[in-house]
Amino acid sequence: MAFLLLKAILLFLAVSIGMVVIYKFVPPPITWTQIGDVVSGHGVTKRWMSIDRIDPDMPRAAIAAEDARFCSHHGFDFTAIEQAYARNATGKKKIRGGSTISQQTAKNVFLFQGGGYARKALEAYFTVLIENIWGKRRIMEVYLNVAETGIGTYGVNAGAMRYFKHDASQMSPREAAQIAAVLPLPKKRAAIDPRGFTRRYGNAITARIGTVRGDGLDACLR
Repeated sequence: MAFLLLKAILLFLAVSIGMVVIYKFVPPPITWTQIGDVVSGHGVTKRWMSIDRIDPDMPRAAIAAEDARFCSHHGFDFTAIEQAYARNATGKKKIRGGSTISQQTAKNVFLFQGGGYARKALEAYFTVLIENIWGKRRIMEVYLNVAETGIGTYGVNAGAMRYFKHDASQMSPREAAQIAAVLPLPKKRAAIDPRGFTRRYGNAITARIGTVRGDGLDACLR
Protein backbone atom coordinates (compact mmCIF):
# COMPACT_ATOMS: atom_id res chain seq x y z
CA MET A 1 0.00 0.00 0.00
CA ALA A 2 2.80 2.41 0.92
CA PHE A 3 4.56 1.64 -2.37
CA LEU A 4 1.40 2.35 -4.36
CA LEU A 5 0.87 5.62 -2.49
CA LEU A 6 4.45 6.68 -3.17
CA LYS A 7 4.07 5.75 -6.82
CA ALA A 8 0.86 7.81 -7.07
CA ILE A 9 2.54 10.81 -5.47
CA LEU A 10 5.55 10.60 -7.80
CA LEU A 11 3.24 10.27 -10.82
CA PHE A 12 1.26 13.33 -9.71
CA LEU A 13 4.44 15.33 -9.26
CA ALA A 14 5.77 14.30 -12.66
CA VAL A 15 2.50 15.07 -14.48
CA SER A 16 1.85 18.37 -12.70
CA ILE A 17 5.39 19.69 -13.17
CA GLY A 18 5.34 18.52 -16.78
CA MET A 19 2.11 20.42 -17.45
CA VAL A 20 3.48 23.59 -15.89
CA VAL A 21 6.64 23.35 -18.02
CA ILE A 22 4.60 22.80 -21.21
CA TYR A 23 2.25 25.71 -20.43
CA LYS A 24 5.24 28.00 -20.01
CA PHE A 25 5.46 27.90 -23.80
CA VAL A 26 2.05 26.66 -25.01
CA PRO A 27 -1.36 28.25 -24.32
CA PRO A 28 -3.52 26.02 -22.08
CA PRO A 29 -5.96 24.37 -24.53
CA ILE A 30 -8.93 24.27 -22.16
CA THR A 31 -9.74 24.65 -18.46
CA TRP A 32 -12.22 22.95 -16.14
CA THR A 33 -14.30 26.15 -16.00
CA GLN A 34 -14.46 26.24 -19.80
CA ILE A 35 -15.50 22.58 -19.85
CA GLY A 36 -18.28 23.49 -17.43
CA ASP A 37 -19.53 26.18 -19.81
CA VAL A 38 -19.50 23.73 -22.71
CA VAL A 39 -21.44 21.15 -20.69
CA SER A 40 -23.98 23.75 -19.59
CA GLY A 41 -24.54 24.84 -23.19
CA HIS A 42 -22.95 28.31 -23.02
CA GLY A 43 -20.09 27.47 -25.34
CA VAL A 44 -16.64 29.02 -25.10
CA THR A 45 -15.24 32.08 -26.87
CA LYS A 46 -11.55 32.86 -26.46
CA ARG A 47 -8.94 34.71 -28.49
CA TRP A 48 -5.39 34.26 -27.21
CA MET A 49 -3.23 37.37 -27.43
CA SER A 50 0.42 37.70 -26.44
CA ILE A 51 1.14 40.07 -23.56
CA ASP A 52 3.43 41.89 -25.98
CA ARG A 53 0.31 42.90 -27.95
CA ILE A 54 -2.14 43.47 -25.10
CA ASP A 55 -2.48 47.16 -24.25
CA PRO A 56 -0.28 47.86 -21.17
CA ASP A 57 -3.22 49.48 -19.39
CA MET A 58 -4.96 46.09 -19.22
CA PRO A 59 -2.39 44.37 -16.95
CA ARG A 60 -2.16 47.62 -15.00
CA ALA A 61 -5.92 47.52 -14.49
CA ALA A 62 -5.69 43.89 -13.35
CA ILE A 63 -2.98 44.81 -10.84
CA ALA A 64 -5.00 47.80 -9.64
CA ALA A 65 -8.12 45.71 -9.18
CA GLU A 66 -6.84 42.34 -8.03
CA ASP A 67 -3.28 42.38 -6.77
CA ALA A 68 -1.42 45.64 -6.08
CA ARG A 69 1.68 43.79 -4.86
CA PHE A 70 1.79 41.36 -7.80
CA CYS A 71 5.34 42.31 -8.77
CA SER A 72 6.72 42.19 -5.22
CA HIS A 73 5.26 39.01 -3.70
CA HIS A 74 6.20 35.42 -4.47
CA GLY A 75 2.72 34.12 -5.15
CA PHE A 76 1.04 34.87 -1.83
CA ASP A 77 0.19 38.30 -0.45
CA PHE A 78 0.09 37.65 3.28
CA THR A 79 -0.74 41.27 4.04
CA ALA A 80 -3.86 41.07 1.88
CA ILE A 81 -4.80 37.73 3.44
CA GLU A 82 -4.54 39.20 6.95
CA GLN A 83 -6.59 42.24 5.95
CA ALA A 84 -9.28 40.06 4.37
CA TYR A 85 -9.39 37.82 7.43
CA ALA A 86 -9.73 40.79 9.78
CA ARG A 87 -12.48 42.34 7.64
CA ASN A 88 -14.39 39.09 7.30
CA ALA A 89 -14.11 38.42 11.06
CA THR A 90 -16.18 41.52 11.79
CA GLY A 91 -19.25 39.68 10.49
CA LYS A 92 -20.00 42.39 7.96
CA LYS A 93 -20.31 41.76 4.25
CA LYS A 94 -17.39 39.62 3.12
CA ILE A 95 -14.77 40.94 0.72
CA ARG A 96 -12.53 39.00 -1.66
CA GLY A 97 -10.27 36.64 0.21
CA GLY A 98 -6.84 38.05 -0.64
CA SER A 99 -6.05 35.68 -3.52
CA THR A 100 -3.27 36.94 -5.75
CA ILE A 101 -3.26 36.93 -9.54
CA SER A 102 -0.78 34.04 -9.31
CA GLN A 103 -3.21 32.01 -7.16
CA GLN A 104 -6.13 32.81 -9.45
CA THR A 105 -4.10 31.77 -12.49
CA ALA A 106 -3.12 28.48 -10.84
CA LYS A 107 -6.77 27.80 -10.03
CA ASN A 108 -8.09 28.84 -13.44
CA VAL A 109 -5.60 26.77 -15.44
CA PHE A 110 -5.13 23.60 -13.42
CA LEU A 111 -8.07 23.28 -11.05
CA PHE A 112 -11.81 23.82 -10.65
CA GLN A 113 -13.97 26.33 -8.80
CA GLY A 114 -14.92 25.49 -5.22
CA GLY A 115 -13.57 22.37 -3.57
CA GLY A 116 -12.73 23.66 -0.10
CA TYR A 117 -9.38 23.13 1.63
CA ALA A 118 -8.23 20.32 -0.67
CA ARG A 119 -8.53 22.56 -3.71
CA LYS A 120 -6.85 25.45 -1.86
CA ALA A 121 -3.90 23.19 -1.00
CA LEU A 122 -3.51 22.20 -4.65
CA GLU A 123 -3.87 25.85 -5.63
CA ALA A 124 -0.97 26.74 -3.32
CA TYR A 125 1.13 23.94 -4.82
CA PHE A 126 0.53 25.07 -8.39
CA THR A 127 1.09 28.70 -7.37
CA VAL A 128 4.58 27.83 -6.15
CA LEU A 129 5.26 25.96 -9.39
CA ILE A 130 4.20 28.72 -11.76
CA GLU A 131 5.98 31.41 -9.74
CA ASN A 132 9.23 29.46 -10.05
CA ILE A 133 8.83 28.03 -13.56
CA TRP A 134 6.81 30.67 -15.43
CA GLY A 135 7.75 33.96 -13.80
CA LYS A 136 5.57 37.04 -13.45
CA ARG A 137 5.29 38.02 -17.10
CA ARG A 138 4.04 34.58 -18.19
CA ILE A 139 1.69 34.38 -15.22
CA MET A 140 0.09 37.69 -16.19
CA GLU A 141 -0.09 36.64 -19.85
CA VAL A 142 -1.89 33.41 -19.02
CA TYR A 143 -4.15 35.14 -16.50
CA LEU A 144 -5.26 37.75 -19.03
CA ASN A 145 -6.04 34.99 -21.52
CA VAL A 146 -7.88 32.46 -19.36
CA ALA A 147 -9.74 34.64 -16.86
CA GLU A 148 -13.48 34.59 -17.43
CA THR A 149 -14.67 37.99 -18.70
CA GLY A 150 -18.32 37.08 -19.27
CA ILE A 151 -20.58 34.08 -19.61
CA GLY A 152 -18.73 31.75 -22.00
CA THR A 153 -16.12 34.45 -22.72
CA TYR A 154 -12.50 33.93 -21.68
CA GLY A 155 -9.58 36.32 -21.81
CA VAL A 156 -9.39 40.07 -22.13
CA ASN A 157 -9.06 39.93 -25.91
CA ALA A 158 -12.32 38.04 -26.33
CA GLY A 159 -13.83 40.34 -23.71
CA ALA A 160 -12.74 43.45 -25.61
CA MET A 161 -14.21 42.05 -28.82
CA ARG A 162 -17.47 41.24 -27.04
CA TYR A 163 -17.90 44.54 -25.21
CA PHE A 164 -16.06 47.15 -27.29
CA LYS A 165 -15.93 45.61 -30.80
CA HIS A 166 -12.15 45.80 -31.06
CA ASP A 167 -9.29 43.67 -29.82
CA ALA A 168 -7.23 44.19 -26.67
CA SER A 169 -4.20 45.71 -28.41
CA GLN A 170 -5.58 49.23 -28.13
CA MET A 171 -7.71 49.88 -25.07
CA SER A 172 -8.49 53.06 -23.23
CA PRO A 173 -7.86 53.06 -19.46
CA ARG A 174 -11.62 53.13 -18.99
CA GLU A 175 -12.15 50.04 -21.14
CA ALA A 176 -9.39 48.15 -19.35
CA ALA A 177 -10.89 49.12 -16.00
CA GLN A 178 -14.37 48.00 -17.04
CA ILE A 179 -13.07 44.53 -17.91
CA ALA A 180 -11.02 44.35 -14.70
CA ALA A 181 -14.12 45.30 -12.71
CA VAL A 182 -16.02 42.19 -13.85
CA LEU A 183 -13.21 39.67 -13.23
CA PRO A 184 -14.28 38.65 -9.70
CA LEU A 185 -17.87 37.89 -10.77
CA PRO A 186 -17.98 37.70 -14.59
CA LYS A 187 -21.31 35.89 -14.70
CA LYS A 188 -23.02 38.61 -12.64
CA ARG A 189 -21.33 41.81 -13.78
CA ALA A 190 -21.42 43.48 -17.20
CA ALA A 191 -18.48 45.42 -18.63
CA ILE A 192 -20.69 47.24 -21.11
CA ASP A 193 -22.90 49.94 -19.61
CA PRO A 194 -22.01 48.92 -16.03
CA ARG A 195 -24.24 50.10 -13.21
CA GLY A 196 -24.18 50.45 -9.46
CA PHE A 197 -21.18 48.91 -7.74
CA THR A 198 -19.58 47.72 -10.99
CA ARG A 199 -19.66 51.26 -12.38
CA ARG A 200 -18.17 52.76 -9.22
CA TYR A 201 -15.56 50.02 -9.02
CA GLY A 202 -14.60 50.59 -12.65
CA ASN A 203 -14.18 54.30 -11.99
CA ALA A 204 -11.91 53.54 -9.03
CA ILE A 205 -9.78 51.15 -11.10
CA THR A 206 -9.46 53.75 -13.88
CA ALA A 207 -8.06 56.20 -11.35
CA ARG A 208 -5.60 53.61 -10.01
CA ILE A 209 -4.14 52.70 -13.41
CA GLY A 210 -2.04 55.86 -13.40
CA THR A 211 -0.78 55.02 -9.91
CA VAL A 212 0.26 51.53 -11.02
CA ARG A 213 2.20 53.04 -13.91
CA GLY A 214 3.68 55.94 -11.94
CA ASP A 215 4.73 53.88 -8.92
CA GLY A 216 6.21 51.09 -11.05
CA LEU A 217 3.83 48.45 -9.68
CA ASP A 218 3.94 46.80 -13.11
CA ALA A 219 7.74 46.87 -13.35
CA CYS A 220 8.02 43.06 -13.52
CA LEU A 221 6.04 43.10 -16.78
CA ARG A 222 8.21 45.55 -18.68
